[in-house]
Amino acid sequence: MSMELRSPFAKALLVLACLVVLMAGIKAASTIMVPFFLSIFIAIACSPIIHWTSRFRVPKWLSITLVILLIVVFGFLLAGLVGQSLTEFRENLPQYRTQLDSEFSWIVEKLAQYNIHINRELIASHLDPATAMSVATNFISGMGGVLSNLFLILLTVIFMLFEADSIPRRLHIALADPDMKLQHIDRFIRSVNSYLAIKTVVSLGTGLIIGITLYAMNIDHFMLWAVLAFMLNFIPNIGSIIAALPAVLIAFVQYGLASAGFVALAFVLVNTIMGNMVEPRLMGRGMGLSTLVVFLSLIFWGWLLGTVGMLLSVPLTMVVKIALESRDETKWLAVLLSSEGEKTTPA
Repeated sequence: MSMELRSPFAKALLVLACLVVLMAGIKAASTIMVPFFLSIFIAIACSPIIHWTSRFRVPKWLSITLVILLIVVFGFLLAGLVGQSLTEFRENLPQYRTQLDSEFSWIVEKLAQYNIHINRELIASHLDPATAMSVATNFISGMGGVLSNLFLILLTVIFMLFEADSIPRRLHIALADPDMKLQHIDRFIRSVNSYLAIKTVVSLGTGLIIGITLYAMNIDHFMLWAVLAFMLNFIPNIGSIIAALPAVLIAFVQYGLASAGFVALAFVLVNTIMGNMVEPRLMGRGMGLSTLVVFLSLIFWGWLLGTVGMLLSVPLTMVVKIALESRDETKWLAVLLSSEGEKTTPA
């Protein structure tokens, strides 16, 4: 009887110990794991283009070559523009700090006329543009550090794209399922593929609209904030807020409170339309994760893998959810991760 009571507890401790060792290993090998996960992300996002060109009998090697060339050209152009904007932004930061202090002094004086007294120095210290924008600039710097391994990432993407068609079959054989009975594997591959492809398109649209809006308003470094909006759109829930913060502050420094409010409104409208109307229409019911789980996964994967972990928090959490669904003993955990108590992942 005592052995029966200890057995489930011992199994739980063993699983927990394995998870701790696994996470410690991933954390220690993050230098290798981060480019690898990013390669998977890029390969999955590009695979629909390869499948689409194959319908027109375009050779796979030619399709992959064109996709890689497009990524390289687009990446270098983007890196040049963002790097130049980031350098100019850092050079102008003292000027922005002075202007921001002046704008807040005006606001404090206006509030004082209505008997609302605020410590100007305290607010200025907390709303220093260098501090307020550190999250956004650190994010871009983190991505720049990851992309320093560009050759390794592109080489891995090429091999993955060439072998993409055989990967599902290999997974079934590796899991002792040559007859393709484990349908959750195929469902997971389709779900992640669809999610990443649609999210990439929606993020591109978001960044493009934000860039055009900021350009029309003559906001400084509009290209930098557009790229930031594109990249941070992959981060659920809080990504759009982080992306909007520096652009709103720059608009406030340049033109005052009204322009800052208009920029904030533009971000809200674009993210509401793209995130709540366009994306659900393209994606269907989404990935079946609760909002709380999505937010917690963002923190966890960001701690474990850094910037790339934040970008891939949803797909990586889906891997865990699908793995939990595959066994009867852990299905209850998959239910806790899902939205509205779903027991299966939507196709």
